[in-house]
Amino acid sequence: MTLHADAASDYTRGVASGQSASLWRAWEDERQRLWKRRGFVAASGLSALGLAFDMLRPSLATAATPKFRAYPFSLGVASGDPLPDSVVLWTRLAPEPLENFGGMDAVRVPVQWQVAEDPKFRRVVRSGSTLALPEYVHSVHVDVRGLKPGRPYYYRFRCGGEISAVGRTRTAPAPSTDLSALRFAIVSCQAWFDGFYTAYRHLAEEDLDVVLHLGDYLYEYSVRTNGGRPGVSLPEKFERVTTLLNDYRDRYALYKLDPDIQAAHAAFPWIVTWDDHEVVNNYADENHPSMPPEDFLVRRANAYRAFWEHMPVRNPPTGPDMGLYRRFSFGRLVEFNVLDTRQYRDDQACGDGLRTDCEERLDPQRTLLGPDQENWLLDGLASSTARWNVLAQQIMMAQLDFTLEPGQAFSMDLWDGYKPARDRIVSALIEHNVSNPVVLSGDIHRSMAAEIKARFDDPDSPVVGTEFIGTSISSGMDGADRDEFAEPFLANPHVKFYNAQRGYVRFTVMPERLQADYRVVPYVHEPGAQITTRASFVTEDGKPGLIQVADNPPIGRLFSAQIPPPEQPVTPYE
Repeated sequence: MTLHADAASDYTRGVASGQSASLWRAWEDERQRLWKRRGFVAASGLSALGLAFDMLRPSLATAATPKFRAYPFSLGVASGDPLPDSVVLWTRLAPEPLENFGGMDAVRVPVQWQVAEDPKFRRVVRSGSTLALPEYVHSVHVDVRGLKPGRPYYYRFRCGGEISAVGRTRTAPAPSTDLSALRFAIVSCQAWFDGFYTAYRHLAEEDLDVVLHLGDYLYEYSVRTNGGRPGVSLPEKFERVTTLLNDYRDRYALYKLDPDIQAAHAAFPWIVTWDDHEVVNNYADENHPSMPPEDFLVRRANAYRAFWEHMPVRNPPTGPDMGLYRRFSFGRLVEFNVLDTRQYRDDQACGDGLRTDCEERLDPQRTLLGPDQENWLLDGLASSTARWNVLAQQIMMAQLDFTLEPGQAFSMDLWDGYKPARDRIVSALIEHNVSNPVVLSGDIHRSMAAEIKARFDDPDSPVVGTEFIGTSISSGMDGADRDEFAEPFLANPHVKFYNAQRGYVRFTVMPERLQADYRVVPYVHEPGAQITTRASFVTEDGKPGLIQVADNPPIGRLFSAQIPPPEQPVTPYE
């Protein structure tokens, strides 16, 4: 979903332009290659992409002593999906990151990795070697096992005599741990062409245990949308809408070249999910108006594969499908239910957009999460023993009326477009007396704080939970403290705060309360903006609802306890 009018429509740029002929020839070649065997692939249980890549492996050589034309770790390092004994490490070899395949030859390349207890790597606890494969554009995923729970670690990679930057990560605490505090942040929506990633530079300097990215890591539009970044010239291929696998790969490379996002990735483990723009704006399951479903699934497979190649997540996709919803526990204090509100949803009701009277949105047979994910979520909430139960997802769950005029106007892309599905979640929170339910959302490029009501059409209905909506890192350009949506959004009585600047939300969770600090920058059209806390809200244990605080009170001893940052440049790799 996009609120600012400057955003590009999905197929009015690039594909519909005069350069479309060669693009569509390539698209048709890829479509035929992947889908002419669709019946066989479905019957055999293999994905089309997996089958195609597996067929390449026997002919590939391994480079024993690779040599690079430039520094191969140009896209930085990352870690994610922290468990009590494990964390996923990521990097990608790309000496020429904006060239096709990162400027790498089609050979397998051995990459060494190390995990240490100290930033100078005097106490290495795990190490090994893996192959960076050309099938995955030489991206590397290492699921490091056998780590100790609740510990900080440092990691790095080596290849061909070159050493990566040092990353800092942390495992989750043991399930039985009684944490005194957990500190994390939510981020989302980082259109490269809308501004600089200054907020990420400030995020990297925070004292956090984990970062949750709630989607729209990249945008499928031309990089010239809204003017692009001043003074940056890019190859012509970046001017088209992403559809092919290499399009998505190139876009991730461009976004990850930014030094501020690299700093934020290297500073903390991330837990990521996607929204729509990782594929195309407002898609729903197999549906998008840009093309027939059988063609759109090829595009979705391309997008999902590139997502996995560039994210520190465990499970790869199988063709156009990828299991992304999952659960993370941090001791007995917090349980995160990470949702996917795109891959399984029914198509938006009544043709999408804002609708005042749409009976289809009230159909109880329609789903946003899909039956399997919804049952997984409801079962998990019913059995949870965590003090705070968090839904980390993409789109605003609280009701949001967009108009001040008589009647109501709801977005069919938000939970409002799937009201019975939302009602089932809210009913489960009440029925199972779920402890301290909290919803985290992104997507809408605004900072908001709202209360989840048992019934939004009844002002006296009890508050069931709280929702914190994070603004964008850069999408929507500079923004403002108040814009044209401030008045109608704040007219929703359960919406308690609104701001339309860029930034992120920082959270401190303790057994007795959760505090959310809305951190914003005044501009992103140029680098260097300072960051401030625009507002802070507290939710108390056992008391759903929002309390705005004038000052940030002491937050006690943090779980992270100021982990020393990695030192750069790194010491010799031993």
